[in-house]
This record gives sequence, structure tokens and C-alpha cells, in this order.
Amino acid sequence: MDDRLAVVLVSGGLDSMVAAACAREAGFGLLALSVDYNQRHRVELNAARAIAQSLGAVRHIVLPLDLSAFGGSALTADIAVPKTGLTDDIPVTYVPARNTIFLSLALGWAEAAGARDLFIGVNALDYSGYPDCRPDFIAAFEATAALATKAGAGGERFRIHAPLQHMTKADIAREAARLGLDAGLSWSCYDPAPDGRHCGLCDSCRLRQRGFAEAGLVDPTHYAARP
Repeated sequence: MDDRLAVVLVSGGLDSMVAAACAREAGFGLLALSVDYNQRHRVELNAARAIAQSLGAVRHIVLPLDLSAFGGSALTADIAVPKTGLTDDIPVTYVPARNTIFLSLALGWAEAAGARDLFIGVNALDYSGYPDCRPDFIAAFEATAALATKAGAGGERFRIHAPLQHMTKADIAREAARLGLDAGLSWSCYDPAPDGRHCGLCDSCRLRQRGFAEAGLVDPTHYAARP
């Protein structure tokens, strides 16, 4: 590994775990950033800590930012998490402008730390229809980074890496296996069961189950129910 640093957004989910591992494989030292936005549960932050440690992050910051003050999402307000299956509509688990907020925080840390590369685990194929997972959003934010920073004004370029952008969940499960990751460290569920298992019925659980099944890989996840 060389001395290049990258800020990687680590939510605790499988996608962010794989994206961070891609950064490590590319030779970056990892500055792992997780955001405690007062989401429905703490378990994904515990998963983020385990993932950052397993990947040998140079530093891991869990930054408090209470987005429940805004609400507007089943993850930040008293709104039921849908359990009826995937639809073509943007679901209520969408957190308003979340990836814009998170990338802005990652950009601030990157500029302060002298890093010029940011990694985020978004993908635009098997996802829940969130608008801030699209390639044009990532490209637009990279352009914004050049305009909004002292480093950018000085001619330095920030690169926003989305290595999973065009992968299906099956592709991501295979990539986790190729990278030798313990996918069981990651957490996907929006609404954990009382006994601590993945609920198995929310959009994120359904996508996770389908991904491992289509990849022909053993799913290490414990689900309370299955569709």
C-alpha cells in the first residue's frame, strides 16, 4: 500500500463494505466515515465499526448528525418501514438528500486530510429507486467538489469513486467473495427483528437475499422471515 488516502463512506451495509475494500485493493489508506444520523437502530453503526476495523482503516470517524430533526423518512421518523415488496416508486425509506449530505461531509474531511479521492457504495441497478444513487448525481457532485473547495480552486481534482455503480446485487455479492470479505459483518436491514436478526421483508433485505441467491453464494445473513 502506498501513502495515498481516500475517504470512504462506511454505512455498515454490504455495498459500502465492498466499495471500501475496492479502495483498499486500489492501494489507498482508508479514512472511514460513518454518520450517526439518529437512524432507526444502532446495529448498522456497530457493523460499520467492525468493517472499518476488518479493513484496517487508518482512522474511523462516527460523526453525529441528527437528521431525525428533519424527519421525512421511515429511517428518521415514526413511519412504518414497508414490508410488502419492491415497487417502482421511491420508497419512504429514502432519507432526503442523504448521499448529498454524506458526500459533503466526506469532501470536507478529504480536503482537511489532504485526500483527493472519495468512495461511495451506490449502485443504479438493484437498488430501491433512490435518486441520489444515479451516475449523473455522482458526476454532478464531483463537478461541485471542484467548485466548492479551496483545493479545487487551486486546480486540484477530487474524484468520486462509485465502483459498484453498474453492478447488480448478485455482482456485489460475487465481488465481496472475490475480495475475501466476511459479508456476515455487514448489515442491510431497515427494521431489525426484536431478536436482532434481519427482518427479511424490507426492501433492503429482499435485495440482499436475491443478490446472494442469484450469485449462487451462501447468504451468511440470519433472517427472521422470508418473502
